[in-house]
Amino acid sequence: MKDLLDAAEVALDAALEASALVRRVYKEGFDVEYKAADDPVTRADRQSNALLCERLGHAFPGVPIVAEESPPSSYSGFETAEAAWFVDPVDGTREFVAGNGEFAVMIGLAQLGRAVLSVIVAPSWDRAFVGVVGSGAWEIARDRSRRPVHVSDRTSLAGASVVVSRSRQHPRVPTLLASMGAGAPVVHGSSGLKAVLVATGAHDVYLQPGIAGMRWDACASDALVRAAGGECTDQQGRHFEYASGELLNASGLVATNGLLHVAVVEALRAL
Repeated sequence: MKDLLDAAEVALDAALEASALVRRVYKEGFDVEYKAADDPVTRADRQSNALLCERLGHAFPGVPIVAEESPPSSYSGFETAEAAWFVDPVDGTREFVAGNGEFAVMIGLAQLGRAVLSVIVAPSWDRAFVGVVGSGAWEIARDRSRRPVHVSDRTSLAGASVVVSRSRQHPRVPTLLASMGAGAPVVHGSSGLKAVLVATGAHDVYLQPGIAGMRWDACASDALVRAAGGECTDQQGRHFEYASGELLNASGLVATNGLLHVAVVEALRAL
């Protein structure tokens, strides 16, 4: 896929449409099912998934779409493709069910195994973000005007602001942050929204040790933070590989302003 900025516009259109659908279901009410223990799903997830796959599939025929609510057979062989979409139709379904507004529609694109494009729309916040690695990251207004966003410029872990998962908190993270001299962790839902908080400089670090969701939770987050000047890796400091058959983020996720990344990864070895 040659023109990533054009592709981002198409993905943004799809995400905004899906966001309106998700917002409508959120307001109307919904039943909750469970794919597994502590893994809820609603009609918002399924309808958003179908819409996004239809829009992306029509605009980019032949590009695999690795989407959370799609059967694996629909994206079989994605790991050998030059590019693949990674779609989370409602990132933060637990927060959607809880009614706290901390959920997002996420579309990421990986090329040659690396995240390169991000669209993250927060239905309850009525805010949208686009990032293209190497070109920049922006918040998109309703009139489609855009404001550049950038990570913070903090260079010391002392006093650093760290955001962590609301639903999957690691018990030793507060102690780790105290040893680093960072502030007490701030809890928040949705991987995508935590990435937004780092990409916009609202927080310096997003930290999720251990299991950190799936590749569709990571791709858009990864691309947005890096497009905004930051860094995103697993807790070992390795970039995510999207051209492998592995979809589980088994070794955590660390997104930072870049300036703190090495120090955070080194500190994680104490966990």
